[in-house]
Formats: sequence, structure tokens, C-alpha cells
Amino acid sequence: MYHPSAIIDPGAIIGEGTKIWHFSHIMPGAIIGRNCSLGQNVVVMTGATLGDGVKVQNNVSIYTGVHCEDDVFLGPSMVFTNVINPRSAIVRKHEFRPTYVRKGATIGANATILSGIEIGEYAFVGAGAVVTKSVKPYALVMGNPARQTGWMSRYGHKLVFDSLGFASCPESGEKYIMENGELRMEN
Repeated sequence: MYHPSAIIDPGAIIGEGTKIWHFSHIMPGAIIGRNCSLGQNVVVMTGATLGDGVKVQNNVSIYTGVHCEDDVFLGPSMVFTNVINPRSAIVRKHEFRPTYVRKGATIGANATILSGIEIGEYAFVGAGAVVTKSVKPYALVMGNPARQTGWMSRYGHKLVFDSLGFASCPESGEKYIMENGELRMEN
């Protein structure tokens, strides 16, 4: 389903069940998975990829080299970059740095993600954060520049750890353990 004001260029690949809303533009060579939702005024450029179940809120541009895995949430007006030192009069397309947003990650409204960054699975980037370095899986980062302030569950709840390094999600009951500065979900 796409709104009549959306532009879908030939050569774009769009999965079944995806909805594309007002004034969006999907360029040739863009790949969008199944059951995604792209809000108003979204651009997906050539060479960008979205997995299944990705939700892109209004006013987001997904540039060449940005790759979002399944179930990623991109908040309203968040920003990706693809060149570290852009200049109007100098072409630097050969310097595009790939950016990866791993499964289940959330990027809040008005956040900025510099090029060449990896956002780990189920990480949570707070609204307005400026991410200048890669983010660990399940990490909560906020601020400018973004700094880690905690850990999040797969369901998006901040985790509280006991003295042994264990935490559980208040919604799902899933158990997590902290080992050597890395978080993992118990099986």
C-alpha cells in the first residue's frame, strides 16, 4: 500500500504488506522488507536497506549505505549521515561509510547518527542524542555526544541489576546477565 503522493521509482524492491505514506520517495535500488511502515516525507535512497517490520516515522532520510535489520524503529526526524566531512563543492561519494542498525534497535526522535556507526541489536538511542561511536547491543545511550546510561530489555525497559549482575524485564520476565561489561539474555 502506498499513498498516491508517494514516488516509487522503478527498480525499488518493496516487500509485501509494507505501507508508504504521503510525500515519500523510494529510489531505484532501495530494498524495503515486508510489513514495514514508512511515514510521511520519508526518503529511502539507492543502496539503503530495511529489513522486515521496520517502522520509519515522519521526515526521515535513509541514505545510501544505511542498513537497518528487522524490527528497527526510526523516530520522527532522526538523521543519518553518510560522509564524515561533507562540502558542497567537493564530491565525496567514494567516502560513504556504511551504517548498520541491528535487529530490534530503536532510534529516538531528532537523534543524529554519524556515518560508519553500528547500533547493536535492541539498543536504544534516546531522543535528540548525537551518536558519534558505535553502540553495544541492549545499550541505552543519550546526550550530545551520546553516552551510555544503562541497558534495555528487548521490550524496551531499562534494566535494573542485582548485586550478582542479573536483571529481568518487567514486561516479559526475560532474564539478563552482565558479564565483563557485556549484556546477554539468558536462555
